[in-house]
Amino acid sequence: MEFGPEPELIESPLSRSVKQDGVRLIINIVRLATERGWSLEVVNEHGTSTVWDASFDTDREADAAFRYALSEEGVEAFLGK
Repeated sequence: MEFGPEPELIESPLSRSVKQDGVRLIINIVRLATERGWSLEVVNEHGTSTVWDASFDTDREADAAFRYALSEEGVEAFLGK
């Protein structure tokens, strides 16, 4: 079975790794080169991924959604419990 070429991903400069309350989180903000919407994924140090269902018009909006979730729910929201 053959697959086509991998889609080109654009990574936002707002993608980063942060440490909050002793927990390392990786924030991935990306979009397909052929699409306009940005996706948001947060991965904890155990590899558990939290992905937002909606896409965002800008990478800044995606980052704001992450920061809001972190401020409202704390790092526990990303621990996968």
